[in-house]
Amino acid sequence: MIILHCLTKSKWDKVKENSKFGRESIEAFGFIHCSSIDNFWRVAPNFNDIDEPLLLLCIDSSKVEANIKWEDDDNCGIKYPHIYGELNVDSVDTVLPFLKSEQGDFILNKELQQHISV
Repeated sequence: MIILHCLTKSKWDKVKENSKFGRESIEAFGFIHCSSIDNFWRVAPNFNDIDEPLLLLCIDSSKVEANIKWEDDDNCGIKYPHIYGELNVDSVDTVLPFLKSEQGDFILNKELQQHISV
């Protein structure tokens, strides 16, 4: 299953050659925030105030070495994947641009549309 993690292009450029990354997120939150493709539109507005280019890491969850827990921390009725440990970079299958409309709304990349549950 593919899960998504959003980050700035500048951050990805710094860590993509490493074997693992995510220590800052783990220190701040205890895990690395991710989302299913189906529910990413719900978390996409959290990135509206970031002016620099954003990317979506498409992570093959079967290749992640750290423990992934699906949790509903906000009690919103939706579980999101949280990676409890640094992310091994070789689990990143694809890196896509974070697309926005002229109004600033998230646009689902065509590469991800085939993975949406109907």
